Amino acid sequence: MLKHYETVFILTPVLSQDQLAEAVDKFKKILTGNGSRIVFENNWGLRKLAYPIQKKNTGFYYLIEFMGDGSIISKLETEFKRDERIMRYLTVALDKHAVAYNERKRKQADLKKQQEAETTVNE
Repeated sequence: MLKHYETVFILTPVLSQDQLAEAVDKFKKILTGNGSRIVFENNWGLRKLAYPIQKKNTGFYYLIEFMGDGSIISKLETEFKRDERIMRYLTVALDKHAVAYNERKRKQADLKKQQEAETTVNE
C-alpha cells in the first residue's frame, strides 16, 4: 500500500540554477523510478539557516510530497547522504490529517492566485 510522505532537503547555496535543477531532477527520478508518485513539489528558494551548516549561513530549500512504498525512503536517504550538494534532509510520513491539511493549503493558495489574477485583469 502506498503511503504519503514529505521530504524537505537543503542544497548548498553555491549552486547555479542549472545545478540546482539537476540535483532536484535526480531525486525526483529516484522517486518515480521506484514506483512513487509525486503529489506536489515546491521550491522554497534561498533562505537563511537557523545555524551555520558546513560554514554556510544560507541554503536552497526544496520540498517534495509523494506517495510511495516505505522501502523507497531508505534508497532516497542513502542518495541524500551520498550527494555532497545536500546539506540537510528530512523525510516524514504524513497521516490522513496532514494530507488533508496540505490539500486545503494548496486549494487556498490556488484561490488566492486566481483572485490576484482577476484583480490584475480588472485594473
